[in-house]
Amino acid sequence: MIKNVKNGVYPTMITPYTKENKIDYDAVLGILEWYSKNGVDGVFAICQSSEIFFLSFEERLELLRFIKKNLPAGMNLVASGHTADDIDRQIYEAKAFINEGIDAYVFIANRFAREDEGADVFMKNYSAVVSSLPDIGFGVYECPYPYKRLMTADIIKKCLDISPLQFIKDTCCSISMVKEKLQAAQGTGLKIFNANGAELLTTLKMGCSGYSGVMANFHPEIYSWLCKNFEKEPEKAQRVQNFLGFASTVECQCYPVNAKYHMNLCGVKMEIFSRARDYSEFIESRRMEIDQMYETEKEIKTLLGI
Repeated sequence: MIKNVKNGVYPTMITPYTKENKIDYDAVLGILEWYSKNGVDGVFAICQSSEIFFLSFEERLELLRFIKKNLPAGMNLVASGHTADDIDRQIYEAKAFINEGIDAYVFIANRFAREDEGADVFMKNYSAVVSSLPDIGFGVYECPYPYKRLMTADIIKKCLDISPLQFIKDTCCSISMVKEKLQAAQGTGLKIFNANGAELLTTLKMGCSGYSGVMANFHPEIYSWLCKNFEKEPEKAQRVQNFLGFASTVECQCYPVNAKYHMNLCGVKMEIFSRARDYSEFIESRRMEIDQMYETEKEIKTLLGI
């Protein structure tokens, strides 16, 4: 059954670990509750922020089951876990995740073709995979690892011809490309969620359906306010956007270690180390930057009355 994917904020869910380097499910539950408290509309689970290239298939599936079981009421669940190179293995793993009852299964664009291969290879493999999967809405994530493959407007149209594409996490960082994608999606039911914090307000005005990105692991309530109020309060929305765009530079700092540190500031307790990033890079000055951003968030929330 094709389910509706709501507009709004979809954090790219991080994976916390215990000191023994196992998934910390108490912290996962805390993250879900924190998302819900802060007004998100859904979660993008088992994605790059979840460190999926550093989790086994069994870990990814177990984590998805836990998230599905404990998902707060009213929130959508879109999920990926799409890491395999082999097409048959991609189909096998996708079926396992879809069988858990998610709202949409999200492909990683770079899994369908190598960096030196063209759109014809992408479409051949995309078609082979989707034709072998159950009746469900699909999404595509322009994941930057191990390389970034963007979805052009032409490719989007071709994908829509063969599958119920509903969700794109856009990472192109180009206003003109987003405009082309929105035109390709018009009237189809496909929703485009920008992952770029600096561009968000501009692309919401153009017709994007919301935000799905790293920074919803820091201040999702501010993103939620912007998505819901940018038309009603345009001047305040621009002030909020000015903060969000500048704050989004911490994506390039020491993510996801810094997000785990920030969640501790918010009362969601977890270890801060990562399988994907050496947490020793999170030096004192970087911690101070996150501390100072956290204090500035409070001022923005006071402005918004949230």
